[in-house]
Amino acid sequence: MNALKIVGKKMSEALVTIVGVGSANTRTAIVLMRAGVKPGNLVMVDSKGILHPNRTDIEAEKEENPWKWDFCLKTNAEGRTGGLSDAFEGADACIAASKPGPGTIKKEDVARMSTDSIVFACANPIPEIWPWEAKEAGTKIVATGRSDFQNQINNSLGFPGIFRGVLDVRARTVTDDMCIAAADELAGFAEERGIDESDIVPRMDEWEVFPRVAVACALRSISDGVARLKPSRQELWDRAVALIKNTRETTALMMREGLIEAPPSEEDVLG
Repeated sequence: MNALKIVGKKMSEALVTIVGVGSANTRTAIVLMRAGVKPGNLVMVDSKGILHPNRTDIEAEKEENPWKWDFCLKTNAEGRTGGLSDAFEGADACIAASKPGPGTIKKEDVARMSTDSIVFACANPIPEIWPWEAKEAGTKIVATGRSDFQNQINNSLGFPGIFRGVLDVRARTVTDDMCIAAADELAGFAEERGIDESDIVPRMDEWEVFPRVAVACALRSISDGVARLKPSRQELWDRAVALIKNTRETTALMMREGLIEAPPSEEDVLG
């Protein structure tokens, strides 16, 4: 959402390449369509190439993976065929959740995208393409799943607030609209304190965003009819702030007293 704002493009008009059609990007594609991306403007590519109605290999396995076959029928309005590079032609954005790189996505692939393009290379621990390579190829905004690079796009940013909201209303499930409500709140928080090409989402240490996400998810859960409890907005806010703040302060105190170890840095984890 914020990346598109910065480059001056609309979600309803953006052409989006999806690299990898596993569980992560399957749901990502579904939520993107729910959020306003036109199904025909998604070009999805798996290890065997672009998804399209003539992918007989996917049709043969549609009972085991009906979502993937549904993508073949609904997405890719241009009817593109071919491989990974062909999926990048003219794309405004790429969301990759596939094989760790480097080199899964090549500079020449990114160079085929539109002007002011966006690349989310989310494989861990090594993104599909290094951020500086994507920049050298001409992309405007690059994000990865790592905290030691700019623009960390990671599910850990969503978990604290989403599940706090789910628990506070005892929701029966998590709907796509609840996830979109969380994304709206994350994007709004970042925009309020200022966004630019290198800073499009909140950081994990900006904990004030999590109560906001919790309340947004809880209220959406109530409106979606999946909440068992229906507290007021203020009740939800007070509870989320108290619980999240108390947990953070308790954890910090235990680390200072040597009762628990501080988590290792990303650099130490990656060696």
